[in-house]
Amino acid sequence: MKKQKQKKRNKSYDTTKTVAETAPATTEPVTRRDMLRRYRNRAIGVGVIGVGGWFVVADVQATAREHDLTRIGNGIPTVVQIHDPSCPVCTVLQKEARAASKGFEEGELQFLVANIKEARGSKLAADNGVPRTTLLLFDGKGKRHEILRGPNDRSVLEPIFSAFVQQVGS
Repeated sequence: MKKQKQKKRNKSYDTTKTVAETAPATTEPVTRRDMLRRYRNRAIGVGVIGVGGWFVVADVQATAREHDLTRIGNGIPTVVQIHDPSCPVCTVLQKEARAASKGFEEGELQFLVANIKEARGSKLAADNGVPRTTLLLFDGKGKRHEILRGPNDRSVLEPIFSAFVQQVGS
């Protein structure tokens, strides 16, 4: 194939001018009111980003804590969901189980998620012989007491969790 000549581009701008020289001149001076408006808008923006950033950080920390499987056997009864993030039924179960466990005091019951796409989560599922969409109930010493298979509603899970906490004590 024959090489084609590239056309030279015509530069219509002068590269020797500075940005200040090429920018259009403002005819009106900046007033005190304009400056105050800019400061106010920047402060609002910083506040919104700051608060939003705080929520993102808190959510990431909660998620990291929820995925820490080393907390099994730390003296607190534990519900562990065997979870596949690509499974919509698993996501629904996670939402329901998380909501059912929210009614307990700190240190009374903890909810953890074992992601089967990660090595620790996959190993926990294999060690217990369970597939995804399963809840495992461990006592404070890390001994498994119960397996709940399949999707469940929070109205079903709350009494099961309450009976489990009363059975094993905290």
